[in-house]
Amino acid sequence: MGVRGLEAAVELAPAPGEARESSREREHADGQPVVILLGWAGCQDKYLAKYSAIYSQKGCTVIRYTASWKMIFFSETFGIRSLETPARRLLELLFDYSIENRPILFHVFSNGGVMLYRYIIEALHTHKPFKNLKIAGTIFDSAPGRRNLRGGLRALAAVLVSTNVLLKYFLLFTFATTAVVLRILLYPLTRFIHESHYDALLKVPSRWPELYLYSQADAIIKASEVKDMADARQQLGVSVKAVDFSDSAHVSHMRAYPTYYSNLCTTFLSDCVGGSPR
Repeated sequence: MGVRGLEAAVELAPAPGEARESSREREHADGQPVVILLGWAGCQDKYLAKYSAIYSQKGCTVIRYTASWKMIFFSETFGIRSLETPARRLLELLFDYSIENRPILFHVFSNGGVMLYRYIIEALHTHKPFKNLKIAGTIFDSAPGRRNLRGGLRALAAVLVSTNVLLKYFLLFTFATTAVVLRILLYPLTRFIHESHYDALLKVPSRWPELYLYSQADAIIKASEVKDMADARQQLGVSVKAVDFSDSAHVSHMRAYPTYYSNLCTTFLSDCVGGSPR
C-alpha cells in the first residue's frame, strides 16, 4: 500500500518459492499478464481482493486501486479532472515493478472505476512512455452508465451508509444540487468544458477486446446504457462480448454467480492474451 502516493495494492505473482526457479519458469513468469482492478466508489480493498484471487490463481500479477469517493462524486462532478494524476501513477507502477512488457488487462467496476479508466486511456494515447504498453483487453463490471442522478444518489448513499446522518444528508443534497446545476441545467455549456465519461468512452481510440458484465436488476447503472455502449463499440470494430446476469445487483454478479463469473473472466483473459491490438 502507499506506492507512488497511491493506496494501491500490488500482488506480484507467482510468489517466489523456497526452491530455485528454473530459467524456463522465470521466463514463463515474466510473460504472465498483469491485471489492473479499478474499484467502485467506496469499495474496500478486502472486497476487491476477492476479485484478485481469480487472476492470482492463474499466475497473474494484480494491481488493485480504488479512487477516493470524494474525487468521484464531487471533484469530477464539478468538472475538476482530479483522477488524471492517479491514472498516470497507476501506469507508472508498471515500470516501477519492471512489468511493463507484459500483457495488461483492465477490470473496471461501476462508474467510479470508469472515471479512472477514462483518464488511463487518455494517458495511454498521449504520454510517450505509455504508448508501447501491451493492452490485452478490458472487463467492465456494472458499467458504464450515463449521467443518472437517481443512480448516483443511490451509489453515494451506499458509500455514506455508516456516516453521521446530518453529514450524510448534507453531502447527498450537495451532490444532487451540483449535479442538477452543472450536469443538467448548464449541460449545453459544461459539455464543452468537461465531456462526460460515458461520451468520452464511446469514441476512445482503443480497439482491444471488451467484456461487459451487467444486469437488468442493477438499480444504479441502467442495463440499457451498458448495452448501448457495447453496441456502439462493436460498431467501431471492437471485439465485444456482453453478458446479462439478469437478477444480480450492482457489482454483485460474482457474489451471485461465483463460478460462472470467474470462468467468464479467465476465458476472456486467455482469449485476449493471444493478441493485443491497440
